[in-house]
Formats: sequence, C-alpha cells, structure tokens
Amino acid sequence: MKSFVAILALVALAAADVSHLRSAEADAQILAQEADVFPDQYSYNYKTSNGIAAQESGALTNVGTEGEAISVAGQNSYTAPGGEQISLSYIADANGYQPQGAHLPTPHPIPEEILKSLEYIRTHPAQETRKL
Repeated sequence: MKSFVAILALVALAAADVSHLRSAEADAQILAQEADVFPDQYSYNYKTSNGIAAQESGALTNVGTEGEAISVAGQNSYTAPGGEQISLSYIADANGYQPQGAHLPTPHPIPEEILKSLEYIRTHPAQETRKL
C-alpha cells in the first residue's frame, strides 16, 4: 500500500501545473525575419518580442592559392538577465573571428619594460653563430 501511495504521489506531482515555472523567454514571438541565400552569399536578420535582434551577411571570397573562404559580418543584441543591454558586432574571415562589444573583457596593457624589450629584439636580430 505504501508503494502505491508513493507512485500515486509521483504521478500527481508529474501532472501538476508547472506553467508558473515557465519564463517569458519561452513565449517570445518572432516580430520580423528575413533571409536571402544564394550560392555565393547570404544574409539574414530577425527580431523577437523579448528584445533579441540579430543580422548577419556572408560571401565567398578568394584566398589566393588557398581557394575560397567565407567572410562574415554581423551583429546581435539582447538584454542580459541583470537588465544590461548587450550588443556584439563581429567579422569572421581569413583572420579569424573578431568580436567587438563593450561587455567583452579586454587584455591588460603590456608593461613598458616588455614593450622596450620587444622593440630591442625587433631592431637587433639574432646573429648567426658559427660552429667550429
């Protein structure tokens, strides 16, 4: 009998209304959406009711003897859980993915002593030594 009551309790729990646990994000609607896709280029953009927006375009480019690659440029924005507006723009090409945004961490400045050392190395290339 105890196991029957336990199973019944589990079934009741599983059937319980958990709609109050659903976030507003799950019910976001697409407000605008466009996409154009061609053999050598594409573009898309969209906007949702919860403030998410994105756009991107890309095209095939020649990379010399290495063949073709895709160059991409885009941006997106959304509101972070803490209320901060996040905006990101980026390009991705033969030089890699290059994002830009105020929320991204930035590297520490290189100390002056290291900069001087690097400049010295650049202006004084290593001499080849001869072996006897």
